[in-house]
Amino acid sequence: MSHNTFGHLFRVTTFGESHGVALGCVVDGCPPGLPLEAAEIQAELDRRKPGQSRFTTQRREPDQVKILSGVFADDRTGGRQLTTGTPIALMIENTDQRSKDYSEIRDGYRPGHADYTYDAKYGIRDYRGGGRSSARETAARVAAGAIARKVLPGGVVIRAALVQMGPHAIDRGNWDWEEVARNPFFCPDPKAAAAYETYLDGIRKDGSSVGAVIEVVAEGVPAGLGAPVYGKLDADLAAAMMSINAVKGVEIGDGFASAALRGEENADEMRASNDGRPTFLANHAGGILGGISSGQPIVCRFAVKPTSSILTPRRSVTRDNRDIDLVTKGRHDPCVGIRAVPVAEAMMACVLADHYLRHRGQVGGETGERR
Repeated sequence: MSHNTFGHLFRVTTFGESHGVALGCVVDGCPPGLPLEAAEIQAELDRRKPGQSRFTTQRREPDQVKILSGVFADDRTGGRQLTTGTPIALMIENTDQRSKDYSEIRDGYRPGHADYTYDAKYGIRDYRGGGRSSARETAARVAAGAIARKVLPGGVVIRAALVQMGPHAIDRGNWDWEEVARNPFFCPDPKAAAAYETYLDGIRKDGSSVGAVIEVVAEGVPAGLGAPVYGKLDADLAAAMMSINAVKGVEIGDGFASAALRGEENADEMRASNDGRPTFLANHAGGILGGISSGQPIVCRFAVKPTSSILTPRRSVTRDNRDIDLVTKGRHDPCVGIRAVPVAEAMMACVLADHYLRHRGQVGGETGERR
């Protein structure tokens, strides 16, 4: 299987399956001399790990990360563990697999899953939890994202939130970033979060699932990251977000809503400022113009489809082309979009770290600001 690597200078290769021995990643291109401890990576993984509330899969995985290579500590570093510039290998063991839950579907294709397409491509598939196509793979991305944050210049802040569950969007007038850490939905609107509890309880009891919309914002990103035409920052961001399991749509800034605007509404007007850089009066473009960061907050939004593994019988077929009614047993997220929030932050961090290093390699300097 190819295409398990993304990035150019900051390159991430992930490995492992949902019910395999372990999963992890190799991060190549990380500059040397950056302090890096397993605890820093663990803090991000703890936000994504399953079983933290009744609203996510009850699979109990501690997701303990081990750094296998790429760091070193001795007296010359004051005992601090620093990156060496060599590949950083990270491993997360699987400890709570229940492969028997999937034995009844070994020959049946789950509707909405990658079962049929994997079989059509490779002629073999790991039916235990989806194997490589499982959202469990995203744990490796979150681990890589923790390293990517280290690469980015100081002042860059990356945060994400769930802004819609099913048809129920938040009230943006209630937006509070501090609230994201206070509820199990990573939701910035406390009133919406309270309503989501009742709503998702009903979905879960019905044995069904629901989709969500996630918004990720990167603030403090210097102007100048990205490249015209085939190296656009927004193109790489869209590809990164679309690569997350169950994502079916991505938009930057106003995205599809911009199609309903007039030109005078959509253009982000500017005024001069004392620091010599323009002050933008709006941010419809989501912080990216012509594929290059403008210095404004980078805003990306994506839609996550409902989890395909549900208890409601669905019509399907078997590998030998027989009609069946299929029920997916096991432990599944009634809204997989919830745990996509830290994954979104990680993918934003990886893309920005890659473009930051690419900018330094081509133009030089520590930021993308005009010299």
